[in-house]
Amino acid sequence: MFFVIFMLLYMVFHSVIEAIVLILPTFYATTGGLMLQWLLGYNFSVAVWVGYIALFGIAVETGVVMVVYLHEALDRKLASGHQITDADIREAAIEGAVQRLRPKLMTVAAVLASLIPILFESGIGSDVMKPIAAPIVGGMITSTIHVLILVPMFFVLMKEAALRRGRLRRSRT
Repeated sequence: MFFVIFMLLYMVFHSVIEAIVLILPTFYATTGGLMLQWLLGYNFSVAVWVGYIALFGIAVETGVVMVVYLHEALDRKLASGHQITDADIREAAIEGAVQRLRPKLMTVAAVLASLIPILFESGIGSDVMKPIAAPIVGGMITSTIHVLILVPMFFVLMKEAALRRGRLRRSRT
């Protein structure tokens, strides 16, 4: 499944490095999902895998949107016409990440607010819904940390390296 996600990301961004940066939230999400799954004592089942598939979709989507915001902020700097420095790249990353902060936190809050009550249910269907909700709840917490902190950091490192090589260009997305 990770290979399919990676190939789709590569086709969108035309960059192996950016595809790797964007596949990392799924690994961070997996760790959070595995921890909560283990804490709640759920074995792997079809229901748990359905939860992981939903989690991977959310994690990749939020990572892609973060990178799009980062690219837009950097593209505005590049369009200004002056010589870009490492400080400009960092400033663009901060600008893009700040613009994405509230929507990301709202997405996480909506997902958690809708799924955490399921973890405490004991009624009809809860035996199926709890294993679906557990990986999503655990993974949303860890993928949020990654998307809000690490994706902008990796973006800055990647773009600073491109600047040093003289290959910093406007994005195609």
